Amino acid sequence: MTMHLRGVVLPDGEPRDLWVVNGRVRTQPVPGAQTVVDGGFLVPGLVDAHCHVGLGPQGGVELPEAVEQALTDRATGTLLIRDCGSPIDTTPLQERLDLPRIIRAGRHIAKPKRYLPHIGVEIESDLPAAVAEQVAIGDGWVKLVGDWIDRGAGDLAPLWTDDELEAAVKVAHAAGAKVTAHVFGEDALPGLINAGIDCIEHGTGLTDDTIALMAARGTALVPTLINIETFPGIADKAGKYPVYANHMRDLHARVATTVSKAVEAGVPVYAGTDAGGGIQHGRIVDEIAALHRVGMSATDAIGAASWHARAWLGFPSLVEGAAADIVVYDEDPRTNLDVLRSPRMIMLRGRVY
Repeated sequence: MTMHLRGVVLPDGEPRDLWVVNGRVRTQPVPGAQTVVDGGFLVPGLVDAHCHVGLGPQGGVELPEAVEQALTDRATGTLLIRDCGSPIDTTPLQERLDLPRIIRAGRHIAKPKRYLPHIGVEIESDLPAAVAEQVAIGDGWVKLVGDWIDRGAGDLAPLWTDDELEAAVKVAHAAGAKVTAHVFGEDALPGLINAGIDCIEHGTGLTDDTIALMAARGTALVPTLINIETFPGIADKAGKYPVYANHMRDLHARVATTVSKAVEAGVPVYAGTDAGGGIQHGRIVDEIAALHRVGMSATDAIGAASWHARAWLGFPSLVEGAAADIVVYDEDPRTNLDVLRSPRMIMLRGRVY
């Protein structure tokens, strides 16, 4: 069926008509199209830029549960997911037209006992070789564990040397892939950024110097603010490691200032929930609201989970020939972010849900 939609299209904010033919947006009239939307606000499909489809609290889940996770995200208007590491192969989900598009990063790369168990690939050495393996099975992204608690030191510490990072990033870039890293603390950041990494996940340990370095290099940040809310609880369970516990509480206490400074400095910031494991799926609107609270305008916070994130990941918004991934709202979400919680219509690949 050829469809016609009329409404205010974001981000330009102008009333427009769109047509959908074979799952693609058309901007010129198509005779015989059925009008399915007449009025309201049309937003390019939402993006969760840090999500873990296939991961549960105990590790990897079976594919049917992974499907339910993806459907939960779709119900909130999340139609594009950058999966930041999954312990299971979710390629079968990519074949389903009813599920959000998933950009996979393969599995986390960590050292033994330096990350959550049963999730990542654990290696003692030869990080570049491990990166090459994950490039081969992912969709253009590789996920490193940049820091984690070192139980001998009793605090967060980097996993890799600067030389290892530089060599690993070169391997990924030579293969056309990008690299991102989980980082909580301060010490791992200079080495990762100077190595040419493309994105930092969480980034709670950013300082004025590393923020300036990210801004100069164009390194992206996905702060996962709703996940950072769990830091006090993590600290409460870390009684054997008081330095680490206090560090986590401090990172939590200053995260709003940290992310606000990154935004002000011009660091590209995108919305990601870290769903999977301890964070429930379907919370992208909570993350958008959190970005707004730390200083992003409402429009930019939506963009961080829509048009800006789509462009970053290589997916155009509502232009001629783009995929018809559209969320329709009755009211303007730029004036009230809670509007995002009640989409009137969700269209994925030109199909209405």
